[in-house]
Amino acid sequence: MPESRVVPNKITYSAAISACEKGGQWQLALNLLSMMPEASVVPDTINYNAAISACEKGDHWQLALNLMSMMPGASLVPNVITYNAAISACEKGGQWKLALNLLSLMPEASVVPNEITYNAAISACEKGGQWQMALNLLSLMPEAKVVPNEITYSAAISACEKGGQWQLALIFLSSMPDRRVLPNEISYNAAISACEKGGQWQLALGLLSSMPDIRAFPNEISYSAAISACEKDRQWQLALCLLSNMPDRKVIPNEISYNAAISACGKGGQWQLALGLFSSMPDMRVLPNEISYNAAISACEKERQWQLALGLLSSMPDMRVIPNTVSYNTAISACEKGGQWQLALGLLSSMPDMRLIPDEISFNAAISACAGSDRLC
Repeated sequence: MPESRVVPNKITYSAAISACEKGGQWQLALNLLSMMPEASVVPDTINYNAAISACEKGDHWQLALNLMSMMPGASLVPNVITYNAAISACEKGGQWKLALNLLSLMPEASVVPNEITYNAAISACEKGGQWQMALNLLSLMPEAKVVPNEITYSAAISACEKGGQWQLALIFLSSMPDRRVLPNEISYNAAISACEKGGQWQLALGLLSSMPDIRAFPNEISYSAAISACEKDRQWQLALCLLSNMPDRKVIPNEISYNAAISACGKGGQWQLALGLFSSMPDMRVLPNEISYNAAISACEKERQWQLALGLLSSMPDMRVIPNTVSYNTAISACEKGGQWQLALGLLSSMPDMRLIPDEISFNAAISACAGSDRLC
């Protein structure tokens, strides 16, 4: 700018900082803000808000709070936009206590919270596993004359899901129409996941099937949660049915969908189907990860297919998938069930080479393998 003899003014800086905020360039936003005094341009609340929001989007909650704390020294009063951006930064950074503290400071600062404020605070509690706090905030909104929206309810339902409160999750979902709030995909996904975690596969499938009735279209998250619900209750046929239906619904299965279906087949004793799904993943442009491999190895282990289990374990590095302790433990258990104590001990001894520390499960499986062969380890 100086080279072209254009002198930056407040409008120029405001536009530039706002552009950086929208583009996720938090470093540039902070640099511009710090340059303003040197250019004899006094930053205002709008400039600080944009910079705080840039830090929030860049997952730098400490910087966001630091900027907010600097505002009084610059004779600037934080407004609701400031607080919202700072609370959201805390939410993204997993700082639910700080988020609630900021919310509690607003009344004495004569700043009125709005639905964005409450949504960010509820979401912070949800991410922090504080479902009671999240629901308490929701209950306080009418008193504050703030109307909950679909984002509010979705965050509350998700908080219930994380807290294992599937009944409450369903109550909130069912109450949304009475509050003239239309549930969306996020609301349903959280409720389906709550049912999945609560072992309520029938309810999970019921929610999935009811989504189109309110013009909420299931996505890969919806299907993955429903498949996982079936997997937990060994409903492998239903899990496969859901997976096969996804392309017809124009939903592309992802690794989570496949992993849950593979695990469902494994738990149902269908190791051939599990391996079939595993081998078909690349055809669907889905790359197996360590969870995929572990589920496939487990399917082989349960049906005493130790050779296949070892084959899968040995192929992981070639596919740039790093085996973990679960991978080795399951393979050792497969060898134990197949009466292959030497191989079991070999796997156990090779774990440190993979920077893995054998745990109680590792040793128990290896000891069991030796005991089954009347061999003193």
